[in-house]
Amino acid sequence: MNLFDRRQIESWIPNLPFTLTPPPHKELDEVLNDLQSNRRMYRLLQGDVGSGKTVIAALAVYATHLAHFQSAVLVPTEILAKQHYSTLKSYLPESIRIEVLYASIPAKTKKEILERLANHEIDVLVGTHALISEAVVFENCGLVVADEQHRFGVHQRLALREKSQQAGMRPHQLVMTATPIPRTLAMLQYADLDVS
Repeated sequence: MNLFDRRQIESWIPNLPFTLTPPPHKELDEVLNDLQSNRRMYRLLQGDVGSGKTVIAALAVYATHLAHFQSAVLVPTEILAKQHYSTLKSYLPESIRIEVLYASIPAKTKKEILERLANHEIDVLVGTHALISEAVVFENCGLVVADEQHRFGVHQRLALREKSQQAGMRPHQLVMTATPIPRTLAMLQYADLDVS
């Protein structure tokens, strides 16, 4: 996914509700490099609560949008889904169409969301395990972000990626955790992931 202008990402950063410190800039560069490379990103982003993981994910979502692809943000609970939905709305340009999906949403609203998603009238869908449902069909998902990834099983974590692959897409994947994992253990446990 090298079809985005990195300068647009940089020019948006001053619009964030805070100033990025140097460390998140380093991790952001790693993620954007992955998105612009010829291979699919599969990266673990770990850091304390408040360390900047969500803003890096948001800017990766922005880059994906600029390349005309959709993004999925998978979280373990309804509370986190609502929180990420609100956060992404405040971090990203208003022109990016963001929606949230979870089990307790009324059936009529859910149906409307799914129809809009399949027609690429939604750019970013945030949700719980509801995103893994067979009824959820992306028109062209380019990025899957999984937050608190340790709370998902391997099969759950990869379900969105596999669903997109069946549709002919091979989305990038960014998994995030605030649970401290020593780098050596992370490299053994997540040998197929790059670690930031």
